Amino acid sequence: MSSTSRHTSRPASAGSFDVCVRGAGAVGSTLALALSAGGLRVALVDAAPLRAAGGEDLRTYALNARAVALLQQLRVWDALPGDAACRVNRMRVHGDAGGQLDFSAWQQCESEIAWIVDAAALESGLAQALRYAGGVERLAGAASEPAAQLVAVCEGAHSSTRAALDAGHVRTPYGHSGIATRLVADRPHQGTAWQWFRSPDILALLPFHRPQPDASYGLVWSVPEAEAQRLMALDDAAFERELNAAAGPAAGQLRLAGQRASWPLALGRARHWCGPGWVLAGDAAHQVHPLAGHGLNLGLADVQTLAEVLLAARRDEPWRSLGDERLLRRYERRRAAATAAMAVTTDTLWQLFRGDMPVLRELRNRGMTLLDGLPPLKRWLIDQARDLR
Repeated sequence: MSSTSRHTSRPASAGSFDVCVRGAGAVGSTLALALSAGGLRVALVDAAPLRAAGGEDLRTYALNARAVALLQQLRVWDALPGDAACRVNRMRVHGDAGGQLDFSAWQQCESEIAWIVDAAALESGLAQALRYAGGVERLAGAASEPAAQLVAVCEGAHSSTRAALDAGHVRTPYGHSGIATRLVADRPHQGTAWQWFRSPDILALLPFHRPQPDASYGLVWSVPEAEAQRLMALDDAAFERELNAAAGPAAGQLRLAGQRASWPLALGRARHWCGPGWVLAGDAAHQVHPLAGHGLNLGLADVQTLAEVLLAARRDEPWRSLGDERLLRRYERRRAAATAAMAVTTDTLWQLFRGDMPVLRELRNRGMTLLDGLPPLKRWLIDQARDLR
C-alpha cells in the first residue's frame, strides 16, 4: 500500500474525491490548488521518483503575465523567495546573418515582458501552499488509484497514465537535444534575455538571480544530437570556450555555475485530450519546441481553463459528473486551438532557421530586421506572449 501524506484538516475516505490529479509537478500541483480553492475534494498523486539527494536542479521556467496572475491568485507567487524570480525587461534576438529584433518592456509601457523563475523554488512554493489547502490529500506512488469522478493526467511528456488511455499521442523527434545549465557573467544582465538563431542551433540566455544576483543566466542551447553529445563530453573549460564563441561578447564573458544536463527535443500532441472519466493537461497533452519558452505557460493556461470548466459545472450543473466527456470537451475545445497555434509557430520558426541555404538565410534575417522596424506588430507579439489565450 502506498504511503500517504495528509494535507487537509479533515479526513477523506478513498471514495470521497471529486478529482484525482496524477502528477505533482508545477501543472498538477497548480491544478490541485485551483480545484481545492473552488471547493472540490482532490487527490494529488505524485508518481514521479524522488530527485536524488544532492542532485542539482537546473530547470528554469519562463512565465508570462497570465501564468503569474494565476499563481498570485492562488497565493503562491508572492510567497516565493526574492531571488527566485527575475523580470525580463528586454529581449534581444539575433539571426545568423545580421538580422535582429529588440523587444523592450519600457517601450511597450509594460513592467516586464516575462519572468524567469527557479523551477525548484516554484515547486517548493506550490508544495507549501498545498500543505495548507483544505480538501487536498497527497498520495505518494504511481500505484495509488483513489476513486474519483475524474482523473486529470498531468504527468508530463512521458506520462505512463496517458499511454494506457485512448489518447492517440504522436511524438515527432526534432533530432536535436537541449543543453541546460546555470551561468554567471562578468557584467550585470539588467533583465535582458538573449537569443541567437545560429543555423542549425539556437542559443538562449535567460536572466536570473541565482547563484549570483543580477549576473546569472539560465542556458538553453538547442543543437543537433551528435553536437550535443560532443558538447556534453567537453570539460568545463572547453565548454565555456565554445559557449563564449557562440554567444559572442554581447552578454559578457560567461562561465559555468552548475552542472550540465541534456535531453532530446520533440514535438508532441495527443489526438484526444479527454474521454469518459479522464482528461489531459500540460505536457501530457502537448509538447512544443522550447525556443519560445512557453511550455509551462501553456500548461498553466490549461489548468486555468480546466478549473473554470469544472467549477462552473459544479455550480451550474450539480447533477453532472465531473468525468462527463461532454463537459470535458468544453475544455478541449477552448485549449486545442491555442496550443496548436503555438506548436505551429515554434515548429515553423525551427524549420525556418535550421536550413542553411543562402536564399533562406537572407529571407529570415531580412524578415527579422523588417519586423524590428514595425512597432505595432512588435506590440502585438508582446501582448500575445504575455497572455496566451
